[in-house]
Amino acid sequence: MDDDDNEDLSETYGGGFQAGSSAEFNASAIVAQSVVRGTPIVYVNFNYRLGPLGFPQGQEAANRKVLNLALHDQIAALTWVQENIGAFGGDKNKANRTSIFPPIFGESAGAIMTSVQLLNPSFSKFARAAILESGSAASSLTFDAQHRQMDWDNFVAGVPGCLQSVNTKAILSGLLIAQSEAPEQIPWDPTIDGEGGFIPELPSLLFAKGTFAKIPFISGTNLDEGTSFTPPTVNYTTELIMDLLITNFSPPAVPSVSETQLENATMRLLELYPDVPALGSPFNTGNDTFGLSSGYKRVAALRVKTFGYLFTQPQPTNPAYLGVSHGSEIVFVYGAPPNANASATGLSEAMIEYWVSFATSLDPNDGKGISRPTWEQYTPRNQVVMQLNGDNTTMIPDDYRKAGIDFMNSMPLTFHHRRSL
Repeated sequence: MDDDDNEDLSETYGGGFQAGSSAEFNASAIVAQSVVRGTPIVYVNFNYRLGPLGFPQGQEAANRKVLNLALHDQIAALTWVQENIGAFGGDKNKANRTSIFPPIFGESAGAIMTSVQLLNPSFSKFARAAILESGSAASSLTFDAQHRQMDWDNFVAGVPGCLQSVNTKAILSGLLIAQSEAPEQIPWDPTIDGEGGFIPELPSLLFAKGTFAKIPFISGTNLDEGTSFTPPTVNYTTELIMDLLITNFSPPAVPSVSETQLENATMRLLELYPDVPALGSPFNTGNDTFGLSSGYKRVAALRVKTFGYLFTQPQPTNPAYLGVSHGSEIVFVYGAPPNANASATGLSEAMIEYWVSFATSLDPNDGKGISRPTWEQYTPRNQVVMQLNGDNTTMIPDDYRKAGIDFMNSMPLTFHHRRSL
């Protein structure tokens, strides 16, 4: 196949918006398998600004219109790809626009950033498809810039000197101080930036208006996403869980929801997610609490499953209380599962096939490469997801904890949530 027939695929890494780099990911296995299957790709990865430099907070940043700088970095990188991919074997002049508008995929923070980009209808100028691993536009807690003024003030106070002239060591010092005093695990999130911005209002409102880029995408989660974000040593009583939910979602965070409405919604939500260990996460572990508070499994289960796929491959290298945790699927996409048994390596090869097939044809079922189960499209009449498991990769109904998820979907503003597309 002529080099000029190569597609390109752009990737955005995760890391909670404050860690990570493109150098962490070696895509040799993806590229090699794309060549073997006859659909070669040019893989592109890029860096973006992190922490307070990528996602400044506070009134001054809002006034200067310098919020969400990392999202600007993503657009700059994709623009560069459009202009320069030909020098790397991609064909920017294809009639089907494959390389000039590459598919883009990301995991965790990378998926959230990409999903935020999809809130802008014109993003179709930069990407023709997306793969979102464990992240959506509403995965992080989205506020206006003023909500995290304290975090920005702590960061600036912790930097010895002027931000415009100090070195990276000084910036890191400020970041560590701000992080140690932050009331949230991840304070440097994408921020509501008003009219003309990346997030002019809460994602659920934009989706209700149909304001988003309508391009094909794959989206999914791992079985036990919530365990990585639930500190295991805390005693999660019902009262504490109520306080956590109300603190994160109460007015003025969601001005249209009253305190009484939120309290009633929170009580109903906890009824749907009762303190029954067998119903909690990590799922399928019965009443085993691993010596932790039973509420740990309850809080971990409150993370919302999206659609498209559910990664359930057992992770024997994980502590039992983490289960199939956030980020577990990444090494499988990159062809390097932690345990090289037949189940893991077979799943890794299948996932690369699905990802490359979708990147090159906008369909995970292009009929090329190794044999794999057909991945059915998710539609309102066919609400199914692909279970990615080396021993049983198959379509399954998207009905897990349906009552609880439907309840959250019924009031997306209350829970900073979005309905499925």
